[in-house]
Amino acid sequence: MTGTAPDAGESVMPCEHRDAARLLAVEAAHARAGSGRLVLLRGATGTGRTTVLEAAAEDAAAHGMRVLRARCSPRDQAVPYATVQQLLGPVPEFADLAVDGDERASAARLGRVLRSYADRAPLLIAVDDVHLADAASHRWLVESARHVDRLRILLVVTERSQYDIEPAEPGLTHTLSPALVRTLTLAPLTAKSAAGLVRSVRADAPGPWVDDCVRAGAGNPLLLRALLDDLGAGRHPTVPETSAALYPGAYPAAVSWWLECAGPATGEVARILAALDEGWAGDAPTALPADRTAPAPVGELASLIAELAGADPARVAGWLTAMTGLGVLRPDPDGRPRYAHPLLRDAVLTGVPAARRRAAHAAAAATMQRHGGSPDTVARQLLLADPVGAPWTSAVLQEAASLALRDGRADDAVAFLRRVLEEPLPDGRRQRLLTELGSLEYTRTSSAGIPRLSEALRLSGAPQDTMRAAVALGTALAGRGRTVAAVDVLRTAEDELTDRPQLVRTLQTASVLLAEQDQSVRQDVYRWLRDAAEDSPELVGTAGQALVVRHAATAGLISAAEAMRRLRGLLAQPADPLTEPFLLGTAAAVAQWADELPEAERLVERGLVGQRPDLLHPMHDALTNVRADILCARGEHGRLLTEAWARDWARSTPSNGHATILLALLATGQEARALRLADGFDLRSAPDSWELNRFLYARGVLRAACGDPAGALHDFLECGRRQSAREVVSPVVTPWRSAAAECRLALGRPREAIALAEEELRLARVWNTPRTVGRSLRVLAAATGGRRGLELAQEAVALLREAPEGTETELVPALIAQGRALTAAGDRRRARGCLREAAERAERLGATRLRALAEGALGESGARRTAPARTGSGSLTTSERRIAELAADGRTNTEIADLLHLARRTVETHLTSSYRKLGIQRRGQLPRTLGRGQRP
Repeated sequence: MTGTAPDAGESVMPCEHRDAARLLAVEAAHARAGSGRLVLLRGATGTGRTTVLEAAAEDAAAHGMRVLRARCSPRDQAVPYATVQQLLGPVPEFADLAVDGDERASAARLGRVLRSYADRAPLLIAVDDVHLADAASHRWLVESARHVDRLRILLVVTERSQYDIEPAEPGLTHTLSPALVRTLTLAPLTAKSAAGLVRSVRADAPGPWVDDCVRAGAGNPLLLRALLDDLGAGRHPTVPETSAALYPGAYPAAVSWWLECAGPATGEVARILAALDEGWAGDAPTALPADRTAPAPVGELASLIAELAGADPARVAGWLTAMTGLGVLRPDPDGRPRYAHPLLRDAVLTGVPAARRRAAHAAAAATMQRHGGSPDTVARQLLLADPVGAPWTSAVLQEAASLALRDGRADDAVAFLRRVLEEPLPDGRRQRLLTELGSLEYTRTSSAGIPRLSEALRLSGAPQDTMRAAVALGTALAGRGRTVAAVDVLRTAEDELTDRPQLVRTLQTASVLLAEQDQSVRQDVYRWLRDAAEDSPELVGTAGQALVVRHAATAGLISAAEAMRRLRGLLAQPADPLTEPFLLGTAAAVAQWADELPEAERLVERGLVGQRPDLLHPMHDALTNVRADILCARGEHGRLLTEAWARDWARSTPSNGHATILLALLATGQEARALRLADGFDLRSAPDSWELNRFLYARGVLRAACGDPAGALHDFLECGRRQSAREVVSPVVTPWRSAAAECRLALGRPREAIALAEEELRLARVWNTPRTVGRSLRVLAAATGGRRGLELAQEAVALLREAPEGTETELVPALIAQGRALTAAGDRRRARGCLREAAERAERLGATRLRALAEGALGESGARRTAPARTGSGSLTTSERRIAELAADGRTNTEIADLLHLARRTVETHLTSSYRKLGIQRRGQLPRTLGRGQRP
């Protein structure tokens, strides 16, 4: 240290300083009365020792005491009695006092003169930083302290007392009796005191800004005041995380001085910890995952730092504990002591060359690896280091990436894999890495995804890795609307793998699936597939044959029963691991169309289990699309919005996910939000794909509901034109004919409406499921009217009542159609029964729009008033209440189902209805809303 820090001089004194000042005032009064004392004011660097000492000197002078001051410095330590001469120099009586080589005699003369001076008036002798005093002055002060209790002298000395890596020399009072010394240790600022100091400078500062200042100040008045100086005049609306933002900055200078006071060994340990902390910066868990190991004890971290710094592990552990007590460090949720604020960490690293920091991170990673550190922790250090070139580095980074993906941290996984590319790798391993990284970057909307995958495909590697790279690149290209290029990539890969029939079959199956995105390519691919499946079914495999079944279903050539019979036969055959995802996804889609929702759900879950999040595969989106369609069919709009919105909202082109989102928003009465979403796409630039057709259908439904039958009709007819060109004529995917028929009817063109409805009913009877047939009957009933219309509506209701689970969303509109037909026939009593049932079922589904339609039809039937919407805990049915209470007690859905002998799906349906009625979104809100208080 070259001088004392400027820690004096603020008008606002923290309570910790005020307490010390009051104690010194009391001791000064005793000294004035003839009973002197030595007061030792101890504290860590920057805690305000000088502030308190200066305040005591001013108070003593105000009470008539003479004040002698000295401020010790390292540069005076070689000069005997330098501190004493600084004390006595301003006193005229001491001007000619000689200090010779006889220390004992000189000390005696100094003591006699000082006592003589004290006889004239009480004295305050203030010595700041006594630990830096020269040896002779140090001994003289100790000896003087033995006699001040009989003199009118208050001797106040400040001494640095901070735990450092290098043990400190014995303090001033270590040879004195405790009876002669009054010791006061300045504690770090409490959060309340620090916040008060901040608000004394910025009274209008927002709470988060104050909290950030308090953390960056680390309980240290010196650092906090320096920071407030830098942040003055409102130049920084937020507390920065880097010292560069404060340039030139009093705060970084204060941190540098604080480190200098601690000595080189402590400074090295502090900087190593800062470098480690920098590597942990991306680590901010709010709680430990259930499968994560307990926080490592401080001792393990101390050993690591000690090895890197060449220090004593015990002293490093003590320093970490002491700095945590002072507030400089704070334990994170993993138990690691970290700097209280990123700005403090950055200031500690200020001046450390970038090359040295990178080398420190590399050394830290290597040491952690030897100590058995977690892959994630080691990898974060490697992210900040130069390439190491050792085999273990790429292995650790890839393992960390896998763990990050498991925990849902895709961005971390991408960062780790990018870092692996900087290490030397053989072509085969680099190909696998590029395929994984490109897949992840593509799903994270990074433009680097497709170039990475293209590079992977150019490298030589194992045949199966080449196949995976081709499938991933094809999937990415098709997702960007480049279906022709996608199929060409797969065909080129087929030519290179002709001696691997299993891999070729996988590529061919992927080609068929990706061809769905383009009308012209689809026709050619399916023509080849049908011919191959008919001539040599073993060549296309079970997945290829399943795609043929699906094509026949959409083309209106087979029934649902026949399609499921064929698919179940294919599923029963031995599975090919490479093509099984295609088989499962295809079977799941057909099962959903066939109203076999539980089976479809099982197939989806089974298929998703086999999907790797780090490998692009066309069946991943296909399976998630089927899951969204299942939720839509069941009317689980809340869950659908949560899942589909999270997956599809950021896509720039309309998708099947957007279509289901539109339908869910409309069903739950959020028309304005749905319209904003629908209007956000320019369909002129959208790729010609089946997903665009689904979006057109959903937008048509929205427009029709919002009173625009002409606009809706345009969307339905365009959807139909596009689907017909793709040979998709069955209403299992987009029932555009019945939707267009309702628009024709609304526009006063019943004949055209009947023609469309009859054609859809004909096609629906080919597929022959309650959902498709019931919907077609309902629309034809509305278009036909009269006695025949009533009969058709009654047939639709009867069919849907007997349907399997999941057709409630079609039964409600069928009941409304029957109610309206009964009203038109004059049978108002029966009409009201149908409509009230429709309203109740719509309410259970959370289908706001359908309930409103039922209520409107009830009014048209002459009902005096409609039933009010039921909300709150009192609106729960007996079953809903029982299930909700069990869930509030912490039971899982499976446990509830077993306890009540119900299907798990039934439990989920009741809970969804309960959440809607109670106005909540999470299971954890149940105890409070049921009036039972929070569970411990």
